[in-house]
Amino acid sequence: MITAIGGIGYGQQILKALRMAPCHRYRLIGADIDQGCPQQQLVDSFIALPLAVDSTYLESLLRVCQEESVDVLFAGCDPELRIISRHRTKFLDRGIYLPMQEEGLIDLCLNKYKTAMRLEELRWPHPESELIHGLDTSVWTRGYPVVLKPAADSVGSAGVYIAQTASELKALTQFLRLDRDDSSYLLQEYIGDPDSEYTVGILHDAGGEHISSIGVRRRLSGSLSVRLDYANRTSRPELGTRLVISSGVSQGDVGRFDSVTSQCRQLAELLGSRGPLNIQCRVVDGDVWVFEINPRLSGTTAMRAIAGCNEPDMQIRRHIFGEHCEPSIVKGETTILRSLCETVVS
Repeated sequence: MITAIGGIGYGQQILKALRMAPCHRYRLIGADIDQGCPQQQLVDSFIALPLAVDSTYLESLLRVCQEESVDVLFAGCDPELRIISRHRTKFLDRGIYLPMQEEGLIDLCLNKYKTAMRLEELRWPHPESELIHGLDTSVWTRGYPVVLKPAADSVGSAGVYIAQTASELKALTQFLRLDRDDSSYLLQEYIGDPDSEYTVGILHDAGGEHISSIGVRRRLSGSLSVRLDYANRTSRPELGTRLVISSGVSQGDVGRFDSVTSQCRQLAELLGSRGPLNIQCRVVDGDVWVFEINPRLSGTTAMRAIAGCNEPDMQIRRHIFGEHCEPSIVKGETTILRSLCETVVS
């Protein structure tokens, strides 16, 4: 079963990847809050679930798992990932395999400020970061440009902005009315050139044994893949002519990228990874600078499966069937681009 299969999140990417599994060995149950989502045509059985914040969500999910005899449950969005992780014993006691990280690492990585502090402790290259509350921008004493983003529970670069001057930053805090918002925002140093941005998947099993590493070198062009794109007006030409923030809908070159993925694997093992980990980074002078870590499968999961690294399939085959399968990634890179499609929903 895969939750949150609608929209363009990682739930539908997990679904697409499992449909590519050898011999179509799985009976696929999809769930979403939208009863009219087009992805329901890709599953054997579709279930409408309430929002994860609804008081009936957990009970509804457990009931569906029992009625549908679910063996494996993939969370397809972060709110569901949180609640399923928090109540994992209820699923494990029913013999349901949860292909996810341990709760501590999930909580760490879903908070961008805590992630930055952990990277600081590990002395891993990362952008300088500061929490900002209200309209007080004096906490940022470093140079510009700076990225302003929600400190927690933000997906697909939602609510992310770039300020190239102190006055722009001040205007952004007023525009966002941070003085009336209880949530905290993060100020983060803008680093690297957009041509050197990667999203990297590192997969370990529940015992901490490495299964696979794969990277996607993002092509940050066009409205589908780019959320923000500004001319660089700062005095820092090393950042490139454009300052770019990804939309979270990645496309680009998929491959081993050994020099990048080997560094990301080292970081994953320092963090004690026990499942899928998705590392967002830019490469500066050969070093991987990490600006976010997602403790789950990626929005590029289906792209990786096309290239020969089917992470959800390998997790199931390893845990359920005891197969020590290896990814079949080609030595070079596979360029995979995305586009919109039309679906008639009956």
